Amino acid sequence: MLKHHLDALNVLSTPVWVVAPDTEALLFANAQALKIAAGRSLTEMRNGKYSAYAQLSLSMYLPSLQNHEDVVEIWSVCPDGEETTISCRVMLRTLENAGEVLLFEGVSGAAAAALKAHHSPTYRPHKQGFYARFFYTTSAPMLLIDPIRDGLIVDANLAALRFYGYDHEEMCQKHTWEINTLGRSVLPVMQEVSNLPGGHKPLNFIHQLADGSTRHVQTYAGPVEIYGKRLMLCIIHDITEQKRLEQELEYAAHRDALTGLLNRRQFYHLTEHILPTGLDFSLLLVDADHFKGINDQFGHQKGDQVLVELARMLETNCRSGDYVFRWGGEEFLLLLPHTTTDMALNVAERIRQAVASINIADLPGFTVSIGVAHHLPDEDLDALFKRVDEALYLAKNNGRNRVLAA
Repeated sequence: MLKHHLDALNVLSTPVWVVAPDTEALLFANAQALKIAAGRSLTEMRNGKYSAYAQLSLSMYLPSLQNHEDVVEIWSVCPDGEETTISCRVMLRTLENAGEVLLFEGVSGAAAAALKAHHSPTYRPHKQGFYARFFYTTSAPMLLIDPIRDGLIVDANLAALRFYGYDHEEMCQKHTWEINTLGRSVLPVMQEVSNLPGGHKPLNFIHQLADGSTRHVQTYAGPVEIYGKRLMLCIIHDITEQKRLEQELEYAAHRDALTGLLNRRQFYHLTEHILPTGLDFSLLLVDADHFKGINDQFGHQKGDQVLVELARMLETNCRSGDYVFRWGGEEFLLLLPHTTTDMALNVAERIRQAVASINIADLPGFTVSIGVAHHLPDEDLDALFKRVDEALYLAKNNGRNRVLAA
């Protein structure tokens, strides 16, 4: 089992999480990681009050990590009952029986405290010298921020003024938390960033412009000393269009175009990482009865409507933590973690009854047949799927609109 091979990480004093990049399933967390997380899931830590990252989808890090680029995320954790930040360095590793995984290692934030403790004189813009020529003439929006003064923006170049829509005086009366949709929650993130070494991938935020509109931005921020003052230099790139395209591609790669459910490819990605962990789970294979007759009599548009309604009904009647896939045609697959055969039968029966109550205008009622199979120890995926497929076949041959277990 995978956990057995990773137990050695429990001796480390730093928190470590091992995650499947494609499914984002948490495969392992050492003792220190469990302590710091305090019951929070991976999703909750990555998307908490003080969280920041370069990519929403973990699989998007793979090209950068394969090119040996530094990747860091900032997570929200709650080690002592109070929410705080932790920086996590991301590494790509290959594990036996699991393939490529992402290893998140928590790093301390001592330098941030040092920066906070060092009070600097009030910054005054200079118009001469190399720094001034670089700062004021570069085409990328740049801000200078004073962390000691509550994240006050003390200087902005012309590109930043054009991007945000403020004049210089207005911009230099703003704080970082006034242009960032995180609000004041961005301040702990900013302090955490000050601890990071240079060269890591920039972090993503949403910034608000003067006209009230918002833009996705990628920001590289780090501590600088200018004219004897300790400040934070923030370089901003507008990635709004890039984010839109990424989201569309991500959706197309993982979701069925008609129903929006996870696709077959995602099922195999998920089970590839689940099987080595020994996770207890069951499968439901759901098939719409007499679906060809619906298409033939009422047309494919109505048939598509039936599939969409069925998809929503499956999502509504499964449990939190269950996975619903469009398997193909009129077949759907549900993966139910931590679920015995009896529990899976109860879920399947609830679904069967709920589907029978669906009412679509200009269509007669329709039903589903469901095969159920519980994963056996050391059973491979082909053997499991053969059993659930046979259970579905028997359910349809025994009159349809019924549930049978393998």
